Amino acid sequence: QVQLVESGGGLVQPGGALRLSCAASGTIASINAMGWYRQAPGKQRELVAAITSGGSTNYADSVEGRFTISRDNAKNTAWLQMNSLKPEDTGVYYCKFRLRLTVAIVPYDYWGQGTQVTVSA
Repeated sequence: QVQLVESGGGLVQPGGALRLSCAASGTIASINAMGWYRQAPGKQRELVAAITSGGSTNYADSVEGRFTISRDNAKNTAWLQMNSLKPEDTGVYYCKFRLRLTVAIVPYDYWGQGTQVTVSA
């Protein structure tokens, strides 16, 4: 019924930049919050950045000032611009959308498949 497809991960040197995208497709009525999470090896998944339908954003302290989350409601797409990347930013990045399907009454959380980001010299 709905699919979230991520792209944009890869290998980058410290100080470099990457831009992740996450596009949702399916019978979607509305999307509330969009968020990006990451999971480093041996660690729990953590919130990196989130954006509401109205455009309000919040960031993890570790990425504040370096990462920017944005969205296009018409395209059901979110982006994460990551600048000044550090080795500790390495991990699998997942997008999560809270959305309501046309056949549903309430919204649910849907996850992307994850994309690997590796920051290394």
